[in-house]
Parts: sequence; C-alpha cells; structure tokens
Amino acid sequence: MSRSMTAYGREQIDAPWGNATWELRSVNHRYLDASVRLPEEWRLLETAVRERIASKVKRGKVECSLKFRAAPGQGSELSLDLGAVRQLIRAGAAIEVTFAEENRTPASKLGVNEVLRWPGVIEPDSIDTDTLGKALLETLDKALEGFIAGREREGEKLTGLLLARCDEIVTIVEAIKPMLPEIIAGQRARLLQRLEELDTEFEAGRLEQEMVMFAQKTDVVEELERLETHVAETQRVLNSKGPIGRRLDFLMQELNREANTLGSKSVNTKTTKASVDLKVLIEQMREQIQNLE
Repeated sequence: MSRSMTAYGREQIDAPWGNATWELRSVNHRYLDASVRLPEEWRLLETAVRERIASKVKRGKVECSLKFRAAPGQGSELSLDLGAVRQLIRAGAAIEVTFAEENRTPASKLGVNEVLRWPGVIEPDSIDTDTLGKALLETLDKALEGFIAGREREGEKLTGLLLARCDEIVTIVEAIKPMLPEIIAGQRARLLQRLEELDTEFEAGRLEQEMVMFAQKTDVVEELERLETHVAETQRVLNSKGPIGRRLDFLMQELNREANTLGSKSVNTKTTKASVDLKVLIEQMREQIQNLE
C-alpha cells in the first residue's frame, strides 16, 4: 500500500510515575530526515527512538518530540551535593588569597547563586530509567502505529487520484490511434489540391515518395506504445508495496518525454491538443507523487 509523506501522530500515557506525550509530524523530503527532541533526562533513548522511526518510515522529514512530566517524588525532588559546595567555597577562598598577594581586587566574591549554578551542585533525584524507558518506548510504538495509519490513509486517496489520471491518459492515447491514417490521408489530399491550384505536373512516384517521408516524420506509433507501457508500469507500481515515490517520479519524466515528442511531431490540431492534455495530466500526477513515500 502506498503511503503519503505528510502525517501526524500523537500518543499519551498517564501512569503513577507521571505522564508523557509523544508527537510525530512529517512532510515531504527526498530521503528520511528524522529530528528527535527529548527532555535532557531522556536523551539516552534517542538511538532507540531513531531506530524505531527508521524501521517504519523510509522517506520524509520527520519531527519526533517527547513531553515528560514526573509525578511528585518520581525524580522531581532536587538534591544538593554539599561536598561540591565546600570545594567551591575553598576554591573561592584560595582565589581571593591569590588576588590579595598580587595586590589586586577581585571583581566579585563567589555568591550563593554562582554556587547553585555550578554543574553537579544540584541534581534531580534519580529515576528508574529502565522501567520508565520501556514504557515510553512502548508508547512511542503506539504513536508510530497511528502515524503510519495516517500516512496509509492519505496514500490510498492519492493512489486513487493517480489511477484515475492513468485512465484518462489511456483514453487520450486510444483516441489518437484512429486519427493517424486520417492525418496522412488529409495531408495527401491537401498536397494534391495545391498542385491542382498551381496547375503544374507532378510525378506520381515523386508524390508517393513525399508522402512516405511525411509519414515517417509524423509517425507517433512508437510514442503512443511507450505511453501505454509507462502508464501500465505506473499502475503496477501504484498497486505494489514499499516506497514507490522515486520510481514514480522517474516514470513521470518518461511519460512527459513521450508527450513532448508527440507534440513536436504533430501536424494536426487534434493531436496537438491531445499532447497538451497529456502534459497537463502528467504534471498533475507529478505534483501528487511528490507526496508519496
């Protein structure tokens, strides 16, 4: 089943240890670009989070964030490292002595705020990272399930739109085929009419030669056949599993090339219009395909 690259997923868990909320968002991107934002105390989960995203998503710019709030008594209390405080005080006193020996005045004394801001002086109480981490990752898995389901629902809608346009392309191609003999016959009739108007003789063999050359220059049978082949392959890919966006993007380039060739060989307003209609449909498909994984 095809998937869209735009989606949103959210999952929340409430437990005795507190509550947590995972959010996932994604938009179009050429490859997988995962951005993970975690609270500082849960940075240890980043590798596991990235692995889970990569196992489910192959393309798209994905933003994953975790909001965590611990219950009272679950890592929310602060502890003071008095040993570190004493070391800082002694270090401050030694610095003041050094300034005095050098007959200099220190800019300011080490105050309480400076001590409290020193790394390691105050730390939150430790939490059971193993148990809570497992619960958080299980919640992430549920968020990913909803996230992937959303990508698949949108991908199914896009697939329906693309298949409908494939049918329109086939209809146009089938309409062009009967025109080809008529175009050759019409060109022959116009050439004979001009010769009669000029009242000049023209060798029959030369006329047939000119008509053969004209037929060769305006022959679009191969282009029509390739259009049908590319459309059939597009339909097959749309009904296949796994990432399909890049393959479809390549097929749109090939379809557009054949439509352009059809237009350049056209000597009839009907085939010219058909070429324009084909290019419009192909461009519409190309824009939609940019949303597929």
